[in-house]
Amino acid sequence: MNLLQWCGRGDAQRQKKRSRAALAPARALDRDGRHAEAEAEARSVAVARSRRRDKAGAALALGLAARAVNSQGRHAEALTEFDAVLPVFVEVFGADDFDTLNLRVQRAHALALVTRYAESEAECAAVARIADRGRSVDPAMTILAGTARHGLIYALCGQERYAEAEVLACETLAFRAFRYGALADLGVMEELQEMLRLGLARSLNGQGRHEQALTEVVRAEAARRGLPGGPGNTGSGAGALIEATALLALGRRNEARARATAAHDAALAAFGSHYFRVAEARVLLARIDGEPPR
Repeated sequence: MNLLQWCGRGDAQRQKKRSRAALAPARALDRDGRHAEAEAEARSVAVARSRRRDKAGAALALGLAARAVNSQGRHAEALTEFDAVLPVFVEVFGADDFDTLNLRVQRAHALALVTRYAESEAECAAVARIADRGRSVDPAMTILAGTARHGLIYALCGQERYAEAEVLACETLAFRAFRYGALADLGVMEELQEMLRLGLARSLNGQGRHEQALTEVVRAEAARRGLPGGPGNTGSGAGALIEATALLALGRRNEARARATAAHDAALAAFGSHYFRVAEARVLLARIDGEPPR
């Protein structure tokens, strides 16, 4: 389908507002962890919107479908879909539009999950810079800036640049806008706090500071208390996996195995057997079972 030929950017912005209602069921399925159903629903909406010459709605639906594909563990396939739809977002909505930048962050996440960490780092850093410029006029850009920094922390850890990741995590957590004001009003402060603290814990594990990593996991869990308990939450299993890694390094093998098993089961229930965190948990469990008790 050629989404670019139908109308101008101003029309696309108006269509975007009208199209969100059509995507509400798919978004709800994605939030509830029903990613395969979300993908199917989003693709159906994309077809319907394209028939109505609603290129904005079709683009948003295709972006959501790509995100649902990524959440099912089909990371390379998701990246291909992000690559295909991103130019459409830029053309329809503009390069600095929130939805375009948000899609870039999601694409950067997929890049990291196929171990293209340097590319993910560059993309997250670029989005963070643009979002920082827009924070004064759009509170949602504050959320996006924090999310991009979380992706940057993950990419740095993937390259074993743990000290840099720690500095960035601490700076971001200390930033007033991520603790008060707009984020709290939008009800997503706790989720961002959890993500950033888990990124900090991962960086501490990488530096061998395992007791401190465990402390940060506890703090992340405290932030999680304000979050919905649905299985689709992107943190499913992340904290337990970081905790298990730290416990194993500290010689607490039985506790490590229990937490790694919990991480595996949570990620499997939320995302399916192909998701990256399920594979990470299985690798860690194999390490635990292969190491003699200390």
